[in-house]
Order: sequence, then structure tokens, then C-alpha cells
Amino acid sequence: MKVLFSFFRIIDLQTVLIALLAVLSTYLCNKFEFYADLPSGLIGVAIIFPIVFSINSAYKRREEVLKYFASLKAHAAAILYAHRDWVPQNDAHFTRSQELNKSLFDAVRAYFSSPSHAESDRLKAVYRSFSKYSLSHEALRTAEVTTGEISRLNQYLRSMIIEFERMRNILNYRTPTSLRAYSQVFLNIFPILFGPYFAKLCNDSYPVIGYGVAILYSVVLVSLDNIQQDLENPYDGIGADDINLNVADQYELLFAVQNQSVDKPT
Repeated sequence: MKVLFSFFRIIDLQTVLIALLAVLSTYLCNKFEFYADLPSGLIGVAIIFPIVFSINSAYKRREEVLKYFASLKAHAAAILYAHRDWVPQNDAHFTRSQELNKSLFDAVRAYFSSPSHAESDRLKAVYRSFSKYSLSHEALRTAEVTTGEISRLNQYLRSMIIEFERMRNILNYRTPTSLRAYSQVFLNIFPILFGPYFAKLCNDSYPVIGYGVAILYSVVLVSLDNIQQDLENPYDGIGADDINLNVADQYELLFAVQNQSVDKPT
């Protein structure tokens, strides 16, 4: 059932509309006896290769985002454990780090999920969180944490900023616009342009075969376009394969449980 549900997610109104237009094109060509044996290999060269390239490129970007987000979360966890263990007699530092992590994860989610007009304010919120991390490290310095350890924490913070900016670059720079436009146009018009070919199938065999192939071509080509669109932005929460950035509460609970289960050295 899950497979069927995922399949029908890519069948939308656009798919139905192109299929109806392809059937109409086939009907008119058949009615006016306009037949043509068009080369089916043209679809593979002109359409399938570019869209497969686009889908593969979008999928690789999604995998890169997963890697960068995992690194950001791991460095945040390392900073939190440093606040907990490097000043073991003072839980205030650990509590402050927990709040910083939650604030950062919330800000990152809000930034990547927000519409473009809110980007400036959301971006400022993320960097305010990074700034608070830096100030928190200075608070550890006053608690007599060594200079070398503070330097290590600042390196972790630097890595978090780098990973965020890499995620941001993937949001701003996607599949080449010209290639996406090319794929979208031809994926949607090819089933209609192939009306003479489908009409020939109707004339050579049974009408249902010609119309059936027209619908099949439409579903396959438009579905490929929908798959590419779903993968294009891994942050928008629309596609089934989008990335879950809503992890603030999950990690807050995880860190709280770990803090309770650890016996601090005396």
C-alpha cells in the first residue's frame, strides 16, 4: 500500500490534463486521417536523457544536504557535551547549551521552510543563534575552561556555520534553469505532438491500443517531471523524499534523558 500511495502522489491534475490533450490529439489525427510513424527513439534522446540527468542531480543534492545536516547536528551535540562535562559542578552551562541547540534547530528549520520574502529575517535568526554559541564559549572561559578547549569549541562552531552555508547554497543554486525549462516544456508537449503516431496505432490495430499508449506516454513523461520537481527543493516538505528539519524537540528530549542517565565524576 505504501508503494501505491507513493506512486499516486506523483499523479496530479497536470498528468490528467496532458493525458486528455494527448487523447484529443490522437482523436483529431485519427478523424482527419493524419498518420505518421514518428521515431520513438526521439523521446529517449531528447527527453529521457535530460530528465534522468536532472533527477540524478537533484537526488545527489538531497544526499549532500543530509550529510551537511548530520554534521551540523553532530557538532551541536559535541558542544553540548562540552558544556555538560567540562564544568561538571555547574549545570547552568549545560542548560544554556540545551537552549542554544533548540534555538538553532528551530531557526534552521524556519529558514529553510520559509518563503523567500522572509529570508532576511530568518537568516538573521540563524546567525543570532551562532552568535549566542560564541558568547556561551566565552562564559565557559570565565568558568576556567582552558584556552585550548575553548579553541576546539570555536572550531566546532565554525564547522556548524560552514555546514549551514553549504545547505544554504544547495537551496539557492539548483539544477540549471535552462535545463529544467527544457525538460518541463518537452515532457508536457511530446505526448500531444505524438498524436499522429498514436493515431497510426489506432488505424493499424485497435483504437483502444492507440489511446492507451497515448495515456501511458503522458503518465510516464509527466510523472518524471513531477519526480524531478519533488526532488528539486529538498526543504519544502512537499515531496515524499524531503528532509525532516523539525528535530529540535527530538534532540532536546534525547539530551535531557542522557543527562539524567550519566553519573558525573566526583
